[in-house]
Amino acid sequence: MGKDKLRKFAEIDTFPNVYQLDAGKELKGKWAAQHFKNNNPVVLELACGKGEYSVGLAKMFPDKNFIGVDLKGNRIWRGARTGMDEGIANLAFLRIQIEDIIEFFGEHEVDEIWITFPDPQPQDSREKKRLTFPGFLDKYRTFLKPGGKINLKTDNDGLYLYTVEKVQELGLICHKSTDQLYKSEFADAVLAIKTHYERIYLKHDKNINYIQFSFE
Repeated sequence: MGKDKLRKFAEIDTFPNVYQLDAGKELKGKWAAQHFKNNNPVVLELACGKGEYSVGLAKMFPDKNFIGVDLKGNRIWRGARTGMDEGIANLAFLRIQIEDIIEFFGEHEVDEIWITFPDPQPQDSREKKRLTFPGFLDKYRTFLKPGGKINLKTDNDGLYLYTVEKVQELGLICHKSTDQLYKSEFADAVLAIKTHYERIYLKHDKNINYIQFSFE
């Protein structure tokens, strides 16, 4: 591991807006009250990377609480550092394996989920690793509020089509769906937030896919 990564890992260990591994379990069902000190809605960004979406949403909606979730601490460092430097009080990060997420959030604790440019896991053998695989959706259902929406934004056509298929197969409610986000009627200020990877894809004229769905 390089010196810069080691430095970032050491730093996030001291950040009050970052919870690592088991440290976040004590907040299960109590994130708003105990960390954010309010009763505002809780929104998750899964596979948040550097946290650009979480940061952008937190600035845009100060009346909501945002938690970026990822395992890579050197990436989370960037979003957490920005949150501290800019005093973004409604922003936190959780460094865990997303497979373990039900250990960190209680029933009906989360209002909305964003999945922004995750690893598409294109190999058939890795289907269970896709963040819209039914096994993951079952986990989200345990803590998402009734009617709570799940948003997927991805450059990967395969992951998008896979998710559309699963939404249909499972009888979920599709609210919005497009394989050309910025040419669609859905494009707005929220969806205009761009991650580091999205900027790269757009420079290469890659289409951006988006789907929003819910369990009920």
